[in-house]
Amino acid sequence: MATRLVHLVVDAVQPAARLARFWAAALGWEIAAGVWPRGYRYPDPVALPLVFVPVPEAKTGKNRIHLDLATESAAHQAAEVERLLSLGAVRADIGQGDVPREVMADPEGSEFCVLSPQ
Repeated sequence: MATRLVHLVVDAVQPAARLARFWAAALGWEIAAGVWPRGYRYPDPVALPLVFVPVPEAKTGKNRIHLDLATESAAHQAAEVERLLSLGAVRADIGQGDVPREVMADPEGSEFCVLSPQ
């Protein structure tokens, strides 16, 4: 049997105090042993939970991996960007140029994208 991913681990300076709450609100998930959909039973392959672990040092460079969030229309993308800004995200410039996605950063500076609809 092949192995599979069961969660994504995220280093964070203040995991429970800030980052887990941000991502739970951003995704509409709940905080449990990690951040996952309501009613989720670990390690169900229906979702890839986020697990935040404390580290002493702050983020210093560009992420080697980042999260992409899907949208259903241009209006939905714009509304999601505004909602995420209100939760504490910021727009980020990582040298992406003119692209159809919004590059943002979470409260600890980790980049993620809000994709345009496909």
